[in-house]
Amino acid sequence: MEKNVYSVSELTHTIKHLLETSLPTLWLEGEVSNFKRHYSQHLYFSLKDESSQVSAVMWRSRALKLPFQLEDGMRIRVLGNVKVYAPSGRYQFDVLEAEPVGAGSLQVAFEQLKKKLYERGWFDEARKKSLPLFPRRIALITSPTGAAIRDMLQVLKRRAPYVDVVVLPVAVQGEKASGEIAAAIERCNRHSLADVIIVGRGGGSLEDLWAFNEEEVVRAIHNSAIPVVSAVGHEIDYTLADLVADLRAPTPSAAAELVVMDKEELNTRLDEYRARLKQALEAMLSQQRQNLNRLENSYILRRWDDRLFQAHQYIDGLQTRLDAAMAVKIHQAQSRLEKTEATLKSTHPKTLMARGYSLTSINGKIVSSVAFLNKGDTIKTEFLDGSIESTVERIN
Repeated sequence: MEKNVYSVSELTHTIKHLLETSLPTLWLEGEVSNFKRHYSQHLYFSLKDESSQVSAVMWRSRALKLPFQLEDGMRIRVLGNVKVYAPSGRYQFDVLEAEPVGAGSLQVAFEQLKKKLYERGWFDEARKKSLPLFPRRIALITSPTGAAIRDMLQVLKRRAPYVDVVVLPVAVQGEKASGEIAAAIERCNRHSLADVIIVGRGGGSLEDLWAFNEEEVVRAIHNSAIPVVSAVGHEIDYTLADLVADLRAPTPSAAAELVVMDKEELNTRLDEYRARLKQALEAMLSQQRQNLNRLENSYILRRWDDRLFQAHQYIDGLQTRLDAAMAVKIHQAQSRLEKTEATLKSTHPKTLMARGYSLTSINGKIVSSVAFLNKGDTIKTEFLDGSIESTVERIN
């Protein structure tokens, strides 16, 4: 009898055909282990129970639509098919869909992103900005057709008709909603369209409100230089946009009330400020009157003539002392001048000539030594009463 011998490839392909054609698309439940996200965004992991495990893969096109992040230790339920990977002869589970066991996938995604953003500090109260007390322009980022926009416009018109309102229409649910909301917030900041932003919509299910839990919307609110008020859903609805916003309003109508002061309330507050200012001015004037009365009755004003006389007397005394000091200074200066004049007179050539001295010069230059003369020089000798000229015949 001839032996029927299979090659390894033939055996693998036979097993692949049997498994992939005989097993239908099925749900599989287990615990995630050895999870790895490849740089290509394909997800590789194992599903295990108490006694067995199977390799699983979720390709990029499906992984990008997964609303939550897989983690080791997470118990999940997956829909898919058994596939045989021929090069290694191993079978693996090709995952089409995945959902967490217990809480829904959106709830798990919500908690995962909330934890990540909390650790980044995006929800810290210290980073939240104060709303302007009197905004001049308010931006409403919401659906142009929902009840939320009508409610907010009515409230703003009633409470603050003096405020400009800019409406940036966006989708508030669906695949495009998160991108449009984030882009509207960024546009508002880029062009400085408002002093405060309200982002909101009416109530709905977790799925309906999911755009306000997307990371790109939360990031846009976090990065906004303009204060943002989140008004998503009803009082019981909470989104990540509520947690990161500078202020959370329970409803869109409440948000409109929070960002502006009612005109009647404003008038009342102005009346209060006016009354307080008037009271303060009256108190200040009363205090000044009391101070003036005290001055009028004070010793200084009652004895003003005496004080004035004393001041004049003091000034007269200063003048007398000043005159005396000046006289002493002038006398001292005159004495020094007379001494200097006497010294100059005693050393003047005319004074010396009167005592019998003479002054000899040659060519206009005074001769102070015979060393400056030569035989035959004509010299001039001056006396007190005249001068003579003579010729040098001998030098001794």
